[in-house]
Amino acid sequence: MATTTGSKPYPIRHYVRMMLFIAFFALILDFIISIASIVIVKQQSTRYLQDTANLYINRINHDFAYINHYMGWTLANDESVKIMDKQGTDSAEFLLSNAKLHQRFSELQKNYGGAYNFFFYLRNQDFFLNYAPLSISYPDYLELKRQIASYVEDKNVYERFYSNWTPILVNDKYYVINIVPYYDRYLICLISADNLIRPLRQINLGENGYVSLVDESGKSISSPFSVSGKMLGKDSAAPSLLSLVQSRTTVIREFSHASFSVKMVIKFGTFEKIMIAQLLILLLFLIITCTLSTVLLLFKQMVLKPIQTFSDNLARLHTDSEPVDFKSSKMIELEQANEQFKYLIEQVKKFKIDLYERELEKQRIQLDYMKLQIKPHFFLNCLTNIYSMAQMQMYEEIENMAMSTSKYFRYIFQHGQDFVRLEDEIEHVRIYLDIQKHRYRNAFTYRIEQTDHTKDVRIPPLVLQTFIENAVKYAVSRASEVQILLAVYRWPKEEEDMTVIRISDTGPGFPKGILEKLKSEQPLDQTNGTRIGIMNTLQRLDFLYRKQANVRFSNPENGGACVTLTLPSHPPEK
Repeated sequence: MATTTGSKPYPIRHYVRMMLFIAFFALILDFIISIASIVIVKQQSTRYLQDTANLYINRINHDFAYINHYMGWTLANDESVKIMDKQGTDSAEFLLSNAKLHQRFSELQKNYGGAYNFFFYLRNQDFFLNYAPLSISYPDYLELKRQIASYVEDKNVYERFYSNWTPILVNDKYYVINIVPYYDRYLICLISADNLIRPLRQINLGENGYVSLVDESGKSISSPFSVSGKMLGKDSAAPSLLSLVQSRTTVIREFSHASFSVKMVIKFGTFEKIMIAQLLILLLFLIITCTLSTVLLLFKQMVLKPIQTFSDNLARLHTDSEPVDFKSSKMIELEQANEQFKYLIEQVKKFKIDLYERELEKQRIQLDYMKLQIKPHFFLNCLTNIYSMAQMQMYEEIENMAMSTSKYFRYIFQHGQDFVRLEDEIEHVRIYLDIQKHRYRNAFTYRIEQTDHTKDVRIPPLVLQTFIENAVKYAVSRASEVQILLAVYRWPKEEEDMTVIRISDTGPGFPKGILEKLKSEQPLDQTNGTRIGIMNTLQRLDFLYRKQANVRFSNPENGGACVTLTLPSHPPEK
């Protein structure tokens, strides 16, 4: 460390304390102004949101009243309903009246939105059918039919449901229902609780604010998400000092003729923080500008010049020149930094070299990977098949073949990222196998098995394509029909959830020598341009998953070849 002469050097914190002491009084004044501004913003925002909620609830009440009246009038006066009640479900009069009624409620649904579902139930004939396009799943439809049949058996169905929109639970999901009875005829209107309050979730209630429907007991009957999409946790009712910055206002509004209410929880936060930051910047700028004018002259000699010398040393990093030593400084930190500066430069150079070598390795793997994607012989085979189909005037097959070929190559050339959705990758494999079916006809069949919770898993692109192509290339022949199976499922482990992908066929299997090398992780012979795909794929998996991926090759006892990939369901970050 360089020696100093004259006055004693001081650390940076000595000069920072001087500035903080001057700025302290400015912060107190600015804090008072900010608190007053926040209170005003809270009051204005809460009043605006209350008015918005009232407007929306009034509109829903109007919609509920009209739909209820329309269904009651239809049951009592519509000739189509009377004919359906008297005729059998197989009669022409019944079917014609059914079509008219369906058209009428489909028009009603267009006026009020696709979230509303309408159903008609004839108790005597056990007839239950939707009378507008459904926005619910088929299992929910069946469960709703069962519940409606049980409701109409209740003698109090009129008092419970007529002109009273009531929440019901269908397969763990809440809906709001209105049942209009007339003798043994029933018209039902159903809407999801989430769809009912979706417009209110578009309102800015703060980062953690939320809107929900609550029943008479106060229990939430809508999905537990805030307006920003976050999962709601348990509310903390304990007061704290943060309540001044992040307010909480609860607004509850009841629907008329309904046994539930809207609960809006307004949690301000981000807006007030931005406002506070703006006020602080403005006020501190004015105060600090005045104070800096008196202290900058001192800082010029004690701080700015040493920093300038340090900056000159940093600039030498670009020219690979040796840094210069500090002669003297009033700041202890800069003198200590000078001792470690040269060592830091060496570490930076080594780090740059390491990154450069890693990037070269990645680019080499990517280059090999891209070489495999350009397969002119496959493209020419597709064109030859299309030409043959044209000679035989197989126009429908030509359309299917041309579309499949287009989708196949579009998928190959559009993906430049490291990971894609597993569902998209499997769809690409399906297109490839369909193309090969045009070529080989009945020489092979394939089956794809996939669980629903694996669709959004992300894997490297065209990994499955490599092993599927090998199965078609080495297993399919004209001698006997080959079966190709692609199975995907999740395998939960203690440390990490894994996705297992198994590709198998009933062909001749892996040659003994090749299988032994694959099991022992020895490189395959690629001198003739073969087996490049497998080796590149294994390198890509090791590189992208950082040695966490596992690929197992085997020949099952019942014949054929099998490749099992075990990949982390959540790929590591870059």
